[in-house]
Amino acid sequence: MTSASDGTPEHGFRLSQLIYDTRYRSLTIQVVTFILVMSGVWWLIGNVIANLSLLGKEITFDFLFNRSGYDIGQTLIPYSNDDTHLRAALVGLLNTLWVSLLGCITATILGIFAGVLRLSNNWLIARLMTIYVEIFRNIPVLLWILVCMAVLTELAPSPAGYRPNADGISTHSMWLMDSVAFTNRYTAVPGIEFAHGLGVINTPIAPISLNWLLIIVVLVASFWANKRLRANADKTQEATGLRPTTWWKSILILLAPVIVVLVALGFYLTYPTLKGFNFSGGSNISNAFVALWLGLSLYTGAFIAEIVRAGILAISNGQSEAAFALGMRPNRTMKLVILPQALRVIIPPLISQYLNLTKNSSLAIAVGYMDLRGTLGGITLNQTGRELEAILLMMLVYLAISLSISGVMNVYNKSVKLKER
Repeated sequence: MTSASDGTPEHGFRLSQLIYDTRYRSLTIQVVTFILVMSGVWWLIGNVIANLSLLGKEITFDFLFNRSGYDIGQTLIPYSNDDTHLRAALVGLLNTLWVSLLGCITATILGIFAGVLRLSNNWLIARLMTIYVEIFRNIPVLLWILVCMAVLTELAPSPAGYRPNADGISTHSMWLMDSVAFTNRYTAVPGIEFAHGLGVINTPIAPISLNWLLIIVVLVASFWANKRLRANADKTQEATGLRPTTWWKSILILLAPVIVVLVALGFYLTYPTLKGFNFSGGSNISNAFVALWLGLSLYTGAFIAEIVRAGILAISNGQSEAAFALGMRPNRTMKLVILPQALRVIIPPLISQYLNLTKNSSLAIAVGYMDLRGTLGGITLNQTGRELEAILLMMLVYLAISLSISGVMNVYNKSVKLKER
């Protein structure tokens, strides 16, 4: 009895097949490349450790638990100069995340509006958006941050400029019904207070206000309930062809619960008032933070505008024509037909812009905003002399932030892509 064969002679495995056999060659190249790369990394690490040993410096992270000894102007969690360098690095990290989050939100809103308006049939509006995009994306972001800082510090008055003179008239007036004051050092804005407190939960990182925790829970529940309402409306529309009116229900679901909670907690605002040489009451937002936020938002918004414009142009004109044939207005066509389809084109490059904005936030040191670069990679590094350890930690933190942003946006990208039936 003979067995079926493809005519290829059967031989045992030979080492030469790792090079000459196409079934194994690619794997061999990958393994050899991996070994060479890891050998180079191992040699580099060993060389660094040996050179540091000759200088009497061992790689250690014990400095993180030493007293920092320096102040940080704007913090999101309690901090004093008696805290450790680790605490200072955490404060800097939170400052980085905060300005990056606000910058991404502002740049996205600005980019969507500018990208859509660039395609407007109004000649003046389209040209104004073109000027904005071309100017901001062709000048380095560092210069825009410095320009914003110069405008805030040079054009805004000092806090003393709001003091009334002998006739009771002040040189400068506060904005928004005497609730906001722009100065050359900070911006004084109203602060949020509660007449009734639910207490706090003390954690190693920061105390958590139960008032704010309750508000966040209510907001999340309201958004979830509104999402369920819209989903039920979609099912009704698919079944009957008629969509029930939900706008007033959405407003009620989103606003009523949080308003009830705010009233129950005794929500009120404290307004800034000039006492001595500074404003007291309310909250003071440093000009460094505002300049960094504005610079990053305006610069990144110009790039996002081009991404949005390209995504819209990638959609066939037949989609707009079909929507117009059904009697849809241009604004609803853009909102309900064009932009949802363009998201599949917009999101991938949008991820890169979010990553760029987050990494560009390290330019905060140019205006004195204490972020991760200013704390761990600045004062802590200079005080302790642990440049290698500080740089490695910063690299790992920025890598973790970037991978997290990419992961979240990739999940959202999968949720909006076309699904095969």
